[in-house]
Amino acid sequence: MSASTASAPSAPSPTGPSSSPISAIAEPASGASPTPTGSSPEAQVYAIVEASGQQFWLQPNRYLDIDRLEAEVGSLLTLDTVLLVNGSNGATLGQPYVSGATVDLKVMTHRRGPKILVYKMRCKKKTRRKAGHRQELTRVMVTAIHLAGNPVS
Repeated sequence: MSASTASAPSAPSPTGPSSSPISAIAEPASGASPTPTGSSPEAQVYAIVEASGQQFWLQPNRYLDIDRLEAEVGSLLTLDTVLLVNGSNGATLGQPYVSGATVDLKVMTHRRGPKILVYKMRCKKKTRRKAGHRQELTRVMVTAIHLAGNPVS
């Protein structure tokens, strides 16, 4: 018993000889940059710092809202709890903090976050409680990132 399989000649597809419609959509065009800014992530200057019990990704000349700090508007602050610094020379990872790394911040304003509603109800008891909360925040601008006293570029 011999089985013969006859295959029909395949017609060339409109998208190319070996590409399916799904792979044609998923593949990026040649020369396309993976990052929207056109620079590779390794070339970006950023630092990951710990503040207010949270970790933040900071870049120079960008602002950030963190928990309320006891500082005057316009004053300068320095964070030394830096976990990682990335610059043109590569990334420096701390264990847990990078020694000699600091981030300079300028306090822009004190503000309040969006209102969060908390509604508690006990079924069949006619007990309802509605409360709101707005977090006190400080908006800071990252002025510079330093590693061993030198600005990171």
